[in-house]
Amino acid sequence: MKKLNQYFRDTFHELKQVKWPTQNQALVYTLLVIAISLFVGLFVGLFDYIFSSGIDFIVNRL
Repeated sequence: MKKLNQYFRDTFHELKQVKWPTQNQALVYTLLVIAISLFVGLFVGLFDYIFSSGIDFIVNRL
């Protein structure tokens, strides 16, 4: 039980030392993640459409 108590004390001590982001930083990072996710999704979707159209063209021509 002593080890468990020490573990939690150490954990809370470490959490007090964390430099948490400000509300503005959290908002900016959240919007950045959403924007990058949308860009990557559109990029992958575009390539999927191009490749599936190309394969569909090849299959229907043969």
